[in-house]
Amino acid sequence: MTIAVRVLLPTHLRTMARVDGEILLELAGTVATHRAVFDALEARFPALSGTVRDYSAGRRRAYLRLFACGLDLSHEDPETPLPEAVVNATEPYLIVGAISGGTGRASRPRQTKT
Repeated sequence: MTIAVRVLLPTHLRTMARVDGEILLELAGTVATHRAVFDALEARFPALSGTVRDYSAGRRRAYLRLFACGLDLSHEDPETPLPEAVVNATEPYLIVGAISGGTGRASRPRQTKT
């Protein structure tokens, strides 16, 4: 049995994979999980190997976030089943590039004691 999942990658990963728009991935097995999506993505697009997940921990890379059905799934275990709407392909699985920021202090002039 295979499960088809719609996946939307951030621009830089779409460029690496040489794809435009949404990808339809077929997952082996009977349960769609984050790990199954990562496995299928790397199998179909070898250029993405190691870009979405850290091999030592098996978890997503720090500057990538995972969303589906309006939910942030980024901190879930890789073996967590995906929402039903993703499994039946009515909603996409989104891999989104994250940006780190600061408190904004760097942009303000530094005050010194006089």
